Amino acid sequence: MIFLILLALVPASLILAYVVHAPPLWTFCVAILAIVPLADWIRRATEQLARIAGPAIGGLLNVSFGNAAELVLALFVLRAGHPEVVKAQITGSIVGNALLGLGIAVVAGSWGRERQTFNRKRAGLLSSLFILAAAGLLVPALFDLTERSVYGVQHTQGPDERLSLGASVVLIFVYCANLVYTLVTHRDVFSGCNKTENDESSKEGGWSTWRAIAVLVGATVAIAFEAKMVSDSLEPAAVALHVSTFFLGIVPLAIIGNAAEYFAAVSFARQDRMGLTMNITVGSTIQVALLTAPLLVLVSYAIGRPMTLVFQNPLELVAVTVSAFAVNAIAQDGETTWFEGVLLLGVYFILALAFLFASA
Repeated sequence: MIFLILLALVPASLILAYVVHAPPLWTFCVAILAIVPLADWIRRATEQLARIAGPAIGGLLNVSFGNAAELVLALFVLRAGHPEVVKAQITGSIVGNALLGLGIAVVAGSWGRERQTFNRKRAGLLSSLFILAAAGLLVPALFDLTERSVYGVQHTQGPDERLSLGASVVLIFVYCANLVYTLVTHRDVFSGCNKTENDESSKEGGWSTWRAIAVLVGATVAIAFEAKMVSDSLEPAAVALHVSTFFLGIVPLAIIGNAAEYFAAVSFARQDRMGLTMNITVGSTIQVALLTAPLLVLVSYAIGRPMTLVFQNPLELVAVTVSAFAVNAIAQDGETTWFEGVLLLGVYFILALAFLFASA
């Protein structure tokens, strides 16, 4: 029901931007909220196509379109000339999925229950992949930091760009290997999650192939319009809110880009399906690190807006590292309690405050 209500914000944002020419802050707020129901429609259409296509192709569709809304939003922000905001959005997505999304789901799922359990082997595998993916993503930033502070190199833009491009190719290759791992060679390890997703899609009612494709295309086009309005009003909104565009990228934009996944994770947690909740939150985080971030780097050079994987703010390095080890700690014992969710949320909000004050 909430997504149907929020869907009314799509025409409202268009009216504000192109008819009444409202202040940029209004357009920004309404446009980013309008992305939430559209992202949910992409999720639903993808799940329906996955149900029709079968487990193997379905799994590929789910992981390919899982972060479609976030990717489209980041592309428009990048095209508008805000690469630092896009990098902040990448960090915010990783931290948000791992701490905020998982934390909310754990608290919601534990409400009325003493504890919830999940497959420790599967969760441990995901958390290990997360640590390795985060390590690969952080190397370019550590390289830049080492060159500047240790060796005193003043101009590292060339090496930074070359390393980021090379690292992006490697990360995408690792992502493809991850698809083979999860969908082919070790499909039995992840088959439980895929089956649950298919069962849930069946409960929503079967769609035809053409209906699912039409919804997927329509929602993606609508998100592109909303993303353009967000990117156009980004700087005026930051001025009006007295915050930096960096903070808007790392908190609001990152949350909005992943909001549909947060709702899905909470829904499955309430159904006592913590294994699937872990798969959604941690799996999405891995996808951001291995696919979304390097893909944005490659596309940035194609559109003439070069972006590297170097995170200039050391807090971003700390946030990604803390998130990876926090998820690994949660996955160790195969169970969660509401207090673990509170701890995850506490860490997230402390990091958010740090980013707010750092950008002041």
